[in-house]
Amino acid sequence: MKKVFAAADRYIETSNWKTIAVLKFCLLALGIMIGMQVRKEHRKRVLGAAVIVFILTYIPLMAKFFRTLKEV
Repeated sequence: MKKVFAAADRYIETSNWKTIAVLKFCLLALGIMIGMQVRKEHRKRVLGAAVIVFILTYIPLMAKFFRTLKEV
């Protein structure tokens, strides 16, 4: 598993923002496809979990981005 994480770190270091954006769109599409397979009775719980994960990841990402923006 350490090799996989090391390879991922190298990949990110050699990528620019456009490559990362394409990667995020790919993961978004995958998430949508998986989400379409969720049964109707479980969709609200899955949506709730997705909202929580989004909030917990979006806030730190944007905080880091705005700190970087202030430095420029």
